[in-house]
Amino acid sequence: MPTLLLDGASLQLEELWRLATEPGWRVELAPEARRRMETSSAWVRQWLQSGRRVYGVTTGFGALGSVAISPAEAVELQYNLVRSHSAGTAEWIPPEVVRAMLVLRANTLACGYSGVRPVVVDFLLELFSRNLLPAIPRQGSVGASGDLVPLAHLALALIGEGFFHTEHGIEPAAHVLSRFGLSPLRLEAKEGLALINGTQMSAAYGALSVYRARRCALVADIAAALSAEVLRAHLRAYDERIHRLRPFPGQQQTAARLRWLRTGSQLSALPRPTTLPQDAYSLRCIPQIHGASHDAIAYVWNVLQTEINAVTDNPLIDPATGEHLEGGNFHGQPLALALDFLAIACAELANVSERRIERLLNPHTSNLPAFLAPKAGLHSGLMIAQYTAASIVSENKVLCHPASVDSIPTSAGQEDHNSMSSIAAQKAWQVVENLKTVLAIELLCAAQALEFLRPARSSPALERVVACIREHVPPLEADRPLADDIQILRRLIDTGQIQQAAFGDEQPSLTIPMSSRQ
Repeated sequence: MPTLLLDGASLQLEELWRLATEPGWRVELAPEARRRMETSSAWVRQWLQSGRRVYGVTTGFGALGSVAISPAEAVELQYNLVRSHSAGTAEWIPPEVVRAMLVLRANTLACGYSGVRPVVVDFLLELFSRNLLPAIPRQGSVGASGDLVPLAHLALALIGEGFFHTEHGIEPAAHVLSRFGLSPLRLEAKEGLALINGTQMSAAYGALSVYRARRCALVADIAAALSAEVLRAHLRAYDERIHRLRPFPGQQQTAARLRWLRTGSQLSALPRPTTLPQDAYSLRCIPQIHGASHDAIAYVWNVLQTEINAVTDNPLIDPATGEHLEGGNFHGQPLALALDFLAIACAELANVSERRIERLLNPHTSNLPAFLAPKAGLHSGLMIAQYTAASIVSENKVLCHPASVDSIPTSAGQEDHNSMSSIAAQKAWQVVENLKTVLAIELLCAAQALEFLRPARSSPALERVVACIREHVPPLEADRPLADDIQILRRLIDTGQIQQAAFGDEQPSLTIPMSSRQ
């Protein structure tokens, strides 16, 4: 079983992706993190013994922060907090997001500024390693004081009062913990607050979404190159000299990919479907459109990479001095803005992809059989695949209304500006999933279009892509249900097989920049 040590500072997005999507990992608390946690939790015990007034330890919460709580009631306060904040609703959060939430909650507590005992993180990581996933409703967070409601449901399972996902469905936490030989976590002062105060739902959705988005953006370049090939688009629009004069990293790298992907093709010698000296924007402006999305994804990647190693609860403890620092690191505004941006960037990739799909299927723009049907009329070919793409693109436009511009005050006005980062995160998640479907449809259509141009060959890279598609999806020789074809191509995108077929290990310099400065 592979093992990863959490120290609160060095978790990488690629590691989080593997932990969330590849069951079988064990995660443990690093020794230095354990020492930091022991120091900060000792300060909390000292505060209780001295009767010190500290928010959330010897006071109520939110607008009830002025209500004093006796040290004798400090533990009961933490249990009441978890119970009262478990007010979520709607469907359950997907398992891979819950796995990421467990890791991220453990990682932020491992920083040693939260005042909780190491046993709390040990318990989180034990559940993770056993793939015991708390059942967490999707709705309820306003993105400040963090994702209180979903994290409360996570904590509720830890104390044996919530629910877990199991192979038998949703089961009461107490029964599940007992079956696995585990006792419910016993909370001490501040530990309930530390478990639920933070951005880990937004960050988990966001981290997995931006990872998927980066993969889809690369596939978008591949699909666009294949569409440009079969539509015999001019290579001149991707000339390095053009893009050197507007040196956005994503634009330059997309143009470089397009040049490389189309190198060695025979299709450029075939008659073009139009006599116009310039192609439509969906072909000519691929570097500018896709490149802008690549740069946006790189920006969001950097935001999430920062967030997954951040301390986001309140109050914080300076372990060197024992000072309690009341602040607002739980506020999800950095994530809300970035994830709204991610949704927009991915929606635009889908938007332009759908326009290329239409050009592939339209005989007036492709000079190929209508809807790429072998016998149009008797067969509808891929006509309705474009309908599906159009419906998804329209849905994306609704989902791209920014969540971050909204704020509804809570807690009697004490929490008077909320980020809605969880809404932005869930919208971005759905837009990325939608993008994957539209790209699957473009690949399906472009590969079918190539069948009508045989025996001419495309470039070696794109022929490998088509061969990968054809291993799983045969050419359309008569009408058949297309839903399975689309799902198969979605899986090829998910597993990285499309990217591997195109690039292999030959062109590492053509991968998406991790930062706009690279």
